[in-house]
Amino acid sequence: QLQLVESGGGLVQAGGSLRLSCTASGGALNNYALGWFRQAPGKEREFVVAGSRSGSGAQYADFSTGRFAYSRDNARNTVYLEMNALKPEDTAIYYCAQRWSRSCTIFQRVSDYPYWGQGTQVTVSS
Repeated sequence: QLQLVESGGGLVQAGGSLRLSCTASGGALNNYALGWFRQAPGKEREFVVAGSRSGSGAQYADFSTGRFAYSRDNARNTVYLEMNALKPEDTAIYYCAQRWSRSCTIFQRVSDYPYWGQGTQVTVSS
């Protein structure tokens, strides 16, 4: 199974930007569907954005549409989450997740993904 390691989190002021990376090892990224999720203190883990195994197209949560951008680089075995116009309510631990997939389905539920990275903290100050 793929092992996932997130990086790129940190402290940023409201209105700023961050780019998160999720680097995979142990397999080829193009055999897996991937997603980004986040979890704020005291809240459930929620969907941010996900892409299919083909890497073509992505589905975004309402709050991330227009501000966040998902991309993947199969040659680097890495997916990215570019976050712009950050708000204090974006503060959370951000996780990437993977599942092996034969189709072009994009999965949005936490329960769709059996394998997760350790997460990276994003803190947005007001």
